Amino acid sequence: MSGSVSVDDGRAQDVLRGGSRGAQLLRRVLAGTPEGESPLTHAELVPARDGTTTGWPGWVPETVRAPFLARGVERPWSHQVAAAEQAWAGQHVVVSTGTASGKSLAYQLPVLTRLHTDPRATALYLSPTKALGADQLRTVLDLGIEGVRAAAYDGDTPIPERDWVRQHATWVFSNPDMLHRGILPRHGRWTTFLRRLRYVVIDECHTYRGLFGSHVALLLRRLRRVCARYGAHPTFVLASATVSEPAVSASVLTGLSVVPVTEDASPRGARAVALWEPPLLEEITGENGAPVRRSAGAETSRMLADLVVEGARTLAFVRSRRGAELTALGARRVLAEVDPALGEQVAAYRAGYLPEERRALEQALLSGSLRGVATTNALELGVDIAGLDAVVVAGFPGTRASFWQQAGRAGRSGDDALVVLVARDDPLDTYLVHHPQAMLGAPLERCVLDPTNPYVLAPHLACAASEIPLTRHDVAALGGAAALAVVDDLVAEGLLRRRRGGWFWSHPTDRPHAGVDIRGSGGEQVVLVEADTGRMLGTVDPGTAPATVHPGAVHLHQGESYVVDTLDLDDGIAHLHAEDPEWTTQARTVIDIAVLETERCATHGDLQVCLGSVEVTEQVVGYLRKLPSGRVLDSNPLDMPARSLSTRAVWYTLSEGALLAAGLAPSRWPGALHAAEHAAIGLLPLVATCDRWDIGGVSTALHPDTGRPTVFVHDGHPGGAGFADRAHEALREWLAATRDAISDCECPSGCPSCVQSPKCGNGNDPLDKAGAILVLDAVLGRLAEG
Repeated sequence: MSGSVSVDDGRAQDVLRGGSRGAQLLRRVLAGTPEGESPLTHAELVPARDGTTTGWPGWVPETVRAPFLARGVERPWSHQVAAAEQAWAGQHVVVSTGTASGKSLAYQLPVLTRLHTDPRATALYLSPTKALGADQLRTVLDLGIEGVRAAAYDGDTPIPERDWVRQHATWVFSNPDMLHRGILPRHGRWTTFLRRLRYVVIDECHTYRGLFGSHVALLLRRLRRVCARYGAHPTFVLASATVSEPAVSASVLTGLSVVPVTEDASPRGARAVALWEPPLLEEITGENGAPVRRSAGAETSRMLADLVVEGARTLAFVRSRRGAELTALGARRVLAEVDPALGEQVAAYRAGYLPEERRALEQALLSGSLRGVATTNALELGVDIAGLDAVVVAGFPGTRASFWQQAGRAGRSGDDALVVLVARDDPLDTYLVHHPQAMLGAPLERCVLDPTNPYVLAPHLACAASEIPLTRHDVAALGGAAALAVVDDLVAEGLLRRRRGGWFWSHPTDRPHAGVDIRGSGGEQVVLVEADTGRMLGTVDPGTAPATVHPGAVHLHQGESYVVDTLDLDDGIAHLHAEDPEWTTQARTVIDIAVLETERCATHGDLQVCLGSVEVTEQVVGYLRKLPSGRVLDSNPLDMPARSLSTRAVWYTLSEGALLAAGLAPSRWPGALHAAEHAAIGLLPLVATCDRWDIGGVSTALHPDTGRPTVFVHDGHPGGAGFADRAHEALREWLAATRDAISDCECPSGCPSCVQSPKCGNGNDPLDKAGAILVLDAVLGRLAEG
């Protein structure tokens, strides 16, 4: 495919000729593009939508309505009232509508009314990020409704304030982490609050998927169990982005029967949505001579600068913390050449900042002193920013639901706006920008989570037993037959004791909560410390630390560059010094995989497709130093500890005869299978709600456990997170898209847009692009015959 406007050219040209604000901004970011080399692959106009209002529910008193009326909410949207009515009637409900559709009002009305009319009632609000919780708390406090004492209870709450919150707050704003570590293990100190609990609000519940979602599902079951101990059975009100089957996901998350409200009645301004593929850089080659595209981050930096110059308030969503830093830094450099004052209007925002840094940035965003912000998904769910003119998404965010959630930040005041998806050098991104129907016309994904994962069940059953001894009914409610088996294992390990009344925690003076990592990051965060000053720079997940902050790694923090001196994983600390080298670093790893149990295996002639449990062993053994051009300076050895992971995988095997019949000589098998594995990992997020960093893979021309050429794709979390199961379920769709992505890529022999992987431990060698197509043709042909 060429880089010109080649997909649905007429529609893209219609958008560009339009007079909307979004079209004007799109023309601005296209300015200066050489004729015939436009990176725009597709554009279309999402039309504006009128809103539908209805009257205030009769049960809402004037004192609750008045603050909303004073803020211009004369009549609520019909979906807000529909959800509020269900919650007021005591029915668990999930409202699943678009960004800026006013989901907050749907739970604020019943909660505020209950707290106002019943001084003894309490409510709990849970959000996945502190920024979102802080923003929602500010909104409630600004309403100033009599009898509502709202307060935050999270990791940033000072210790002296926590007692006041526990004793006096009627609406507590917290997060799953604090519920797990600060409330449930000390539920005896929260007796009054929990006994009076009437509502539990779960905001942005679509983010609770995969391993994190499985942990939160069990955490909510533990909350319900403790509440029942005190005689409370609160109503759950969930707010979600638009996803497929929200009631099913919400029911799995809470363990309750949940009614959905999905008809979005809010108005929406028109949005010009553009798909953008950065051009190839003819003068630069990457690993193994592969062609290199201009990076999505560099393209986004330029767009962000252009849009700020144009006066457009813009959010740029970037996939990584480092990417957010680099994007903001690049935009500031461009703007400084135009007007130094403009550079001060751009900043980065990401997780890992200290609390005071986050609060200062949030205030600058709200005040408008920041016009352009490069952010991770911390602001996808964060502060309620209104009136944005543009959103640039640097790389597909993993799910269509997340893309539309991020896109919804544009045009939030009802004005026309621009949304641009900039493709990374990645198989899925390349596929989507050249198959717009898979991006803009496809149904949204359903959330994938598995609360019966034994690796998740075990720590939560231990925590539950330490909170209140477990009965057989409790175990069944927490995880059914799977939980009963796990309880037996915990008894055998000496963690639980079986008595006539049930199961008791064996160590009453030592609670198990601290050892449970509900976000799946691998344990306590690794603290980054500047060696010369002792200043704490931030944190990184322990699971990623060996690959990201190993000795010699280059690390960015708020636009400043540091080099890691030492990493102590036992103590959870890395020491860095300020340095700005011309290179970046990339870790090298080795991976082995062993089949533990084959649960399903289907035979299609000389093809076998299997699903089961595997043991993955991974070790960081070195790192590359690379120039911005992609040229490798050198390779340096490392001796990081090996990490073993018991998880789930899907795999397929072909006979040697099948590969020979496909036209592949034995010498090509390793490269062909390796390339097919890379592309399949890149395309799995098309059918499962995961990121390529949530999964991994191994390919081999002869695997000892299968005795055949084999390609594995496995979950990256202990026990699995449901991704391999979803891959097995959608195998044909997944592998067909993988084959198309490789075939459609314009490179001659393989590049990051098709078969090269940024996380490959073998330096993307060997890879055989043409061979991967032959492998996938053989697999798909046999599946079709079957």
